[in-house]
Amino acid sequence: MKVVIVGGGFAGINLAKRLANKKEIEVLLVDKHNYHLFAPLLYQVATSFIEASNISYPFRKMLQGRKNTRFYHGALQEVKPEENIIVTDHGTISYDVLVLALGTVTNYFGLESLEKNSMPMKTIDDALRIRNHMLVNMEKVTRETDEKEREKLMNIVITGGGPTGVELAGMIAEMGKHIVKKDYPELTSVRGNVYLVSSGEELLGSMSETASTEAMHHLTKLGVHVKSGVAVKDCIDSKVILSNGEELPTQTHIWAAGVTACPVPGLPEDILGRGKRIQVDGFNKVKGTHNIYAIGDISLMTADEEYPEGHPQLAQVAIQQGSLLAKNLVSITKNEEMKPFAYSNKGSMAIISKYRAVVDLPKFSFTGYFAWLTWLMIHIFPLAGFTNKVKTIVNWMMSFFTNDPSLRLILRDKAELR
Repeated sequence: MKVVIVGGGFAGINLAKRLANKKEIEVLLVDKHNYHLFAPLLYQVATSFIEASNISYPFRKMLQGRKNTRFYHGALQEVKPEENIIVTDHGTISYDVLVLALGTVTNYFGLESLEKNSMPMKTIDDALRIRNHMLVNMEKVTRETDEKEREKLMNIVITGGGPTGVELAGMIAEMGKHIVKKDYPELTSVRGNVYLVSSGEELLGSMSETASTEAMHHLTKLGVHVKSGVAVKDCIDSKVILSNGEELPTQTHIWAAGVTACPVPGLPEDILGRGKRIQVDGFNKVKGTHNIYAIGDISLMTADEEYPEGHPQLAQVAIQQGSLLAKNLVSITKNEEMKPFAYSNKGSMAIISKYRAVVDLPKFSFTGYFAWLTWLMIHIFPLAGFTNKVKTIVNWMMSFFTNDPSLRLILRDKAELR
C-alpha cells in the first residue's frame, strides 16, 4: 500500500515516523519546504531570541534509516480523487491512500489592505521578515528627526489575543525594557508603545480565566497597551484603524488574529466546514471518499463526543491523530478493524514573559515561575534533533541570564526591507 502524506507538520511527520519500516506500507512525504518546523517557537525567532535553525530540521535527515519512507520536495496544486493522483509543481504522484496534513494559512477575513500592510507569523520567512523589519525600523529611528515619524517607527501593533499574540507582545515588551537602552543609547528620550488588540473581551480566550487574568495583569505591568473587545478594521497609511474609531500610528502591524485551512484544489466545496476545514469521519477519512484522509488543523471532526464542534487546532490534536491513523492504516493492511479517534486533552500553556507563564491542565491551572519552567521543558522535548535541543537550551540560558541575546542581525536583501 502506497501512502502519500502531504504536509510535514506535527500531524504529517508523526504519521510518517509511526509508519516507518512497516514492510507492507510504502510512505512518501510531500512538502513545499524541505524541513519540519516547530511553529510554537516562531515568535522567538521573530524577536531575535533564538536562531531559525533551532526550530527547523531537514526531512531527509529525520527520515534517515527508514527504508520504506521517502521525501518529495513539492507544493500541492491539485488532488484528482477519481484518478488516485495528486498534482504538484514538480509533477504528478499516484497513491493508494492519500493523507492531507497541510495545516493552516493566515486568515485576513477578506480585507486586502490588511493582507498588504500587515505581517503574518506562520513560517520561518515570516518570522525573519518581522525580525529584520523591526531592526531596520530601529536604525531608521536613530536617523529620523520628525517626532511623528519616530513614533510610527517605534510603535508596534499586534492583532490577536491568543497565545501567539500574547507571547509576542510579552517578548517585544521585554526587549524594549532590557535591550533598547543598551543597543540604542541615542534613543533614551524616545519611547515606543506595544499595542495588543484582541477582538475578544479576554486574552487567551481558549484557556482558563486564571490564564486570561494573569496574561492581562502581567502584560499591562510590562507596559503593553491591551485593547480588548475591539477589532482591527483596516491597516493603511501607516496606521491601524480599530472598530471603535481609534487609530494607532505604526509601521509595524503583526497579524496573529486568525487562520483558515489550507485550500486543497480538486476536493468538492461541500465537504468544507467551519474555517474551510475538511470534514472527516471518526477515523479522519474525508467524507465522500474511500481512501483520502485529513489530519491535524486542516481537518474538522465532529464524531468525537467530547468535541461535537470539532477539535481545537493544537499540536497535541495533530500528533494524536497522526499516531492513531498510522495504527489504523496498519490495521487496514491486516484486514483488522480501525479505531475511532478520541482526543486526550493534556492541557495548554502560554509564556507571557521572562519567568512568567500560564499552564492549564485538565483539572487545574497554575501560573508564575514554575509554569515558566514547565513551558520550557515541554517545548524542548518536541524539538527535532539532539543538536537543536542543546542549541536552544544554550541560547535560552544566555538570553535569560544576560537579557542581551546576540542574534539581532539584519540578513535580508535590501529590496525586502524597504
